[in-house]
Amino acid sequence: MSALRTLDDLLAEGVAGRRVLVRADLNVPLDKQSGAISDDGRIRAVLPTLGALVEAGAKVVVCSHLGRPKGAPDPQFSLRPVAGRLGELLGAPVHFATDTVGESARSTVADLTDGQVALLENLRFNAGETSKDEAERGAFADQLAAFGDAYVDDAFGAVHRKHASVFDVAARLPHVAGRLVLREVEVLSRLTADPERPYVVVLGGSKVSDKLAVIEALLPTVDRLLIGGGMCFTFLKAQGLEVGTSLLEKDMVETCRNLLERSNGKIMLPVDVVVADAFAPDAAHDTVRVDGIPSHRLGLDIGPETVAGFSAALSPAKTIFWNGPMGVFEMPAFAAGTRGIAEAITKADAFSVVGGGDSAAAVRALGLDESSFGHISTGGGASLEYLEGKTLPGIAALEN
Repeated sequence: MSALRTLDDLLAEGVAGRRVLVRADLNVPLDKQSGAISDDGRIRAVLPTLGALVEAGAKVVVCSHLGRPKGAPDPQFSLRPVAGRLGELLGAPVHFATDTVGESARSTVADLTDGQVALLENLRFNAGETSKDEAERGAFADQLAAFGDAYVDDAFGAVHRKHASVFDVAARLPHVAGRLVLREVEVLSRLTADPERPYVVVLGGSKVSDKLAVIEALLPTVDRLLIGGGMCFTFLKAQGLEVGTSLLEKDMVETCRNLLERSNGKIMLPVDVVVADAFAPDAAHDTVRVDGIPSHRLGLDIGPETVAGFSAALSPAKTIFWNGPMGVFEMPAFAAGTRGIAEAITKADAFSVVGGGDSAAAVRALGLDESSFGHISTGGGASLEYLEGKTLPGIAALEN
């Protein structure tokens, strides 16, 4: 990887009075009833970059996506609540544009004075942001680039997307990596280059198909690979076990059987699971051995024996990567597995990385101390693709 130009390089050139376009990842979860932000972790993650630009007197223009609107304005995906929270955290009002590249955006940016911050409306309200058509994407990138004299990418959660604001804008403006993106790349390169051993990886989440490429990439390099979450049932099925009505990818059973055969015993699977009558927080549930899952019940968490076994495997580790919860942690009855593994990771004398997405959300939802992990990534998909060895369009654009 060639060296990235950084925010410090840009600051050294001087940004006072200059417009700096910052691609942030402000894709925060919103409460369905109230519309309030339920986890502001991604907003906090971009504060070091924004704070440095504000302090240096830049006119800061922030852009981001939220959710998956279909290329047109959709009120439920408005960034307006994010502007309010960002202003609270920065300690100064954030000027909000009610469109992305239209009249409101143009006037909001034009009115900025040195050290002020504006937030543009959701990038994905414009079809050009995610278009596969390079001309359409490029035209939208031209409009965005007109708001900046320099470009900072601090949206690690989006660098695996070839989107206008991530890939094409960088070709149109002097560009640097923000503090968050730089930290993410430094951390993940530690895992791929020469991790201190033992190197233990914990993978959870619902689908094997989502994690297959990273399992293939990691198997030769890790010392142990612990598999929980909904994806474990496809592996258990591959061992010939009954999994009841648990989540199962039938078309992946043979693939899992093959992975188990060539893993040289590196893959560890649950020995007990928490099964329930239904996918519901108040469903009747109990713990059974994995060879005793009733045909009419579904597994929603790993059991205490598995937590103990996985914890023993994590204890001697010097490097740990964790991506994906061990169960349905959003329901208290099925959160013990995820909590137990998270606590075991914090107790190990290891450099630990939480690979974004649901794992990062679980750390915060369960009230665990974020500072007891070495690094909590903001990008689940991006961190996995980095570990797979894929070229990430947003990083490639910054290297050019």
